[in-house]
Amino acid sequence: MSITRERRAALIAEYATKPGDTGSPEVQVAIMSERIANLTEHLKAHPKDNHSRRGLLMLVGQRRALLDYLKRKDSARYESLIKRLGLRY
Repeated sequence: MSITRERRAALIAEYATKPGDTGSPEVQVAIMSERIANLTEHLKAHPKDNHSRRGLLMLVGQRRALLDYLKRKDSARYESLIKRLGLRY
């Protein structure tokens, strides 16, 4: 369910806005999206795992809050990020 160190490092490298960037909204949303995808797959195999379902819902809420913040602060970065992650169609 959790992501590997290598995958996390790859996401950070791909979505970082500058070298050494690990805390920008883009990086945080990318990591959360990966975790959400993993939890979604887990819940397909284990539909009665309500503890993981709660964690998934909390992650989705956190990601939504970060995306709202980014949209408020810089809509161009927001648009770029959702296209790169494929969140909205």
